[in-house]
Amino acid sequence: MRRFLIVVERADGNYSAYSPDLPGCVATGRTREQATRRMHEAIEMHIAGLRADGLQVPKSSSSAEYVAVR
Repeated sequence: MRRFLIVVERADGNYSAYSPDLPGCVATGRTREQATRRMHEAIEMHIAGLRADGLQVPKSSSSAEYVAVR
């Protein structure tokens, strides 16, 4: 099993998601949950497409942290 970081952002009236490790793999949704679910599906499809084209699936190397400031 592979794990990929996704970033979910609030936009005007919806949410968008992407993975820094999978350029071009994006999803949107009306809710955060919908965008996350669609991103999961998009990643599965993206990886299947890479494999079908004989390309390597990139290794996940991204991470995220919150920084507290005053």
